[in-house]
Amino acid sequence: MAAINLNTVRKTIESRLKDEFSTGKPITLVFNNIPFDDSSADQYIQCITSFGSGEYLTQEAPNSSTTSTNLVVGILVFNIYTKQGIGAGDNFEICKRIRNLFNRITVSDIRFDSAEGPEILQSSPEGRFQTQISITFELYEALTP
Repeated sequence: MAAINLNTVRKTIESRLKDEFSTGKPITLVFNNIPFDDSSADQYIQCITSFGSGEYLTQEAPNSSTTSTNLVVGILVFNIYTKQGIGAGDNFEICKRIRNLFNRITVSDIRFDSAEGPEILQSSPEGRFQTQISITFELYEALTP
């Protein structure tokens, strides 16, 4: 039986973001499970949490006294949007805050890798400047018989 609740992992990630971007000048956060209309926000961060393929690290017999372990991997993709004409500076500052929030640390048994990006995307929505940063993560799941 799987031991990790993926919604708990998502909640841990989202809580860190909410804590970071609610201080100072607040920035709107958009998650996959929340409807959002971007017409009212000057700048916002879209956070996409995806779980990829895992792998068996150990595989024990069902009646064994030891537990088997799985590696669960995922990726965080952050799309940062600001109004066009402001320039990349604001986006890069937000990317720096995101990178500092997750870069090569462990939080609640979730190990975050180093960040990739920021990358300036050319196919931004009309009237928006967009940058993207991504961070892979992994955690170990102990399976009980």
